[in-house]
Amino acid sequence: MKKLLISRFPALSENAVLRYLAFSALYFAQGIPEGLLLFGLPAWMAMNGLSPAEIGSYLAVALIPWSFKIVAAPLMDRFTYLPMGRRRPWIIFGQFGLVASFLSMAFISDPLNNLNLLMAAGFAVSLFTVFQDISVDGMAIDILPVDQQARANGLMWGSKTLGMSASVAAGSYIINAYSFFYAIALFSGIVLLIMLVPVFLKERPGEKIMPWTKGEGSEVSGKLQLHSWKAIIKSLFQVFFLRVSIIMGLAAFSYSVGRGLIIGILPVFTVQELGWTDSQYSQIFATTNMISGILGMFVAGALIDFFGKIRMMTIYLICLIAVVSVMAFLKSYWQHDILAYGFFLGYFIFNTFTTIAIFAIAMQLCWKRISATQFTLYMAISNIGLSVGAKLLGPLREILSWEYMIVSFAGFALITLVLIRYIHFDNHLKKVNRLETMQLAVDNQNGIVCTG
Repeated sequence: MKKLLISRFPALSENAVLRYLAFSALYFAQGIPEGLLLFGLPAWMAMNGLSPAEIGSYLAVALIPWSFKIVAAPLMDRFTYLPMGRRRPWIIFGQFGLVASFLSMAFISDPLNNLNLLMAAGFAVSLFTVFQDISVDGMAIDILPVDQQARANGLMWGSKTLGMSASVAAGSYIINAYSFFYAIALFSGIVLLIMLVPVFLKERPGEKIMPWTKGEGSEVSGKLQLHSWKAIIKSLFQVFFLRVSIIMGLAAFSYSVGRGLIIGILPVFTVQELGWTDSQYSQIFATTNMISGILGMFVAGALIDFFGKIRMMTIYLICLIAVVSVMAFLKSYWQHDILAYGFFLGYFIFNTFTTIAIFAIAMQLCWKRISATQFTLYMAISNIGLSVGAKLLGPLREILSWEYMIVSFAGFALITLVLIRYIHFDNHLKKVNRLETMQLAVDNQNGIVCTG
């Protein structure tokens, strides 16, 4: 009966609705540890008297694995078990490691006084989240038609935002009402349940569910698979050093430095400057993120599809600059909660929309042959920016007042706004198609036969 039920599911490449649901679930799973690690725990630390420098250092370490994505991605482009799919084995590996490391984090005794151990656990959780993230993104690029990418990114990032919101709100309550252990253990169990998605859903028809079941690798996956490190490095070099790719990398880095700084600022600013409790911060964060996530799922992708990626990202960035500027220069009204709530809502909505646009642009610029590596390079550059921004929290706080700390984000967003004006898809994709034609000719000349 179990085998019959599994066999009735179409492969992800065959069913758009199933793709949307599966990618949304997997991104929801990513949002759970990310919400706790990057937002819930820093607020808890601030409430318990840890300094901005200590919190910034914790965040910087927890974000480091996201900068290692460029090391992990070529492994996924080079090695896989094609009978189970080009990306699916890696998704299962990442999800399993995420569950194990996240659950291990729950057993840290007195985490506030064992900051080094908490940093190490945060590093491990982030590391396995990286494997899951890269493989999910690679699968999305491989099997999503271009006209579904913006909508899928809206659903994916919106689901991740909902996961973050749920983990921050519920996690903060459970930590304060019960303990750190129960909060982490509960969410580890939820991530474990979501692991059933990649376990039971095949990437392409005819593939195996598990190594011991029947099936074989698909011809499409075989043609996309690279067979040497030299080919991966050469292909990445060729496509990334195209003009538009370089501009995209710089734009993603600049925006993420500002975003990393805001990630560090918000829990410390609201708890230590505005006098919020960590629970109040977590509830406002969760509510505004939930709203932004829902809007991201159903509005951001549709707007991008209708009006275009660059045009909508330009509008989103202008709105973000306006939101942070208003907050920064209305210091005399900071004690009015309505201003802070409006800032949270405006920032998270337009940050979510901007991030969805960045993902959609990056996906369209990718060469499918090395999609995991190229997309991951964009994201690795972005996450280096996040880590840099978080690390700036301590040094900048020593020389800047809070209003100038907040408005610093606008400077990084403005740089991004200028850079994206030079991204032209048509010219870039023509060059990528020429690279693919040349590579197919080389494969034929070398007698490479792509099979499962």
